Amino acid sequence: MNTNLSLPGHVAIIMDGNGRWASARGLPRTEGHREGLTAAKRIVKFASSLGISYLSLYTFSTENWRRTQEEVGFLMGLIRNHLKAELDFYRENRIKVVHSGQRDGLPKDILKEIDDIVLETAHFPGLVVNLAINYGGRNELARAVYKALDAGESKESFKDPTKAEKTISSYLDHPEIPDPDLIIRTAGEYRISNFLLWESAYSELYFSTKFWPDFSEDDFQMALDSYAGRKRRFGGLG
Repeated sequence: MNTNLSLPGHVAIIMDGNGRWASARGLPRTEGHREGLTAAKRIVKFASSLGISYLSLYTFSTENWRRTQEEVGFLMGLIRNHLKAELDFYRENRIKVVHSGQRDGLPKDILKEIDDIVLETAHFPGLVVNLAINYGGRNELARAVYKALDAGESKESFKDPTKAEKTISSYLDHPEIPDPDLIIRTAGEYRISNFLLWESAYSELYFSTKFWPDFSEDDFQMALDSYAGRKRRFGGLG
């Protein structure tokens, strides 16, 4: 567990700019996604070495299905192959993997690889990597409300705002994971694009102009240094 108060316990990353990275080099967009995967592995290892407890990666959004069939197919294959090929990496670094997102709509072979790596790494005590695959913040909230009602939660659970917040939070994909302290977005975009909408209410935001494939350990450290220099008040005085 992270005991350094200047270090965020949970960092979430919107890994943006893979396609533009490739286009700038005259390469197909698929090559950008491949390099983006390499960058993700680099940052996961670095975050683990620093003692960060949770790292959420926006891997494939519910909106990404709108891309071309070719690109979506490549991304699904890349995710499947990564999960299968990198199990030893997660084992060696004692990293626990969990999944956020809607299972319905994902190919069966992808679900199998997700379930396998989640099961294989469930007992590891190190960094928890939360892979957001087929994930959308609004989708998560809608599913949370449905799960609450399906579980028999009464109208009283939603009548009082304080109780409603606790009820909804308990039915999110991973209520055991604390809200992100820091959200990083690359590629010079200044929005959170439907990522962890409920959980990001008081997250610190950091934006980098680097395309994700170029995002290095030094860039990650710069984001952490920026976070360490901020004062978090959570709506109170300070």
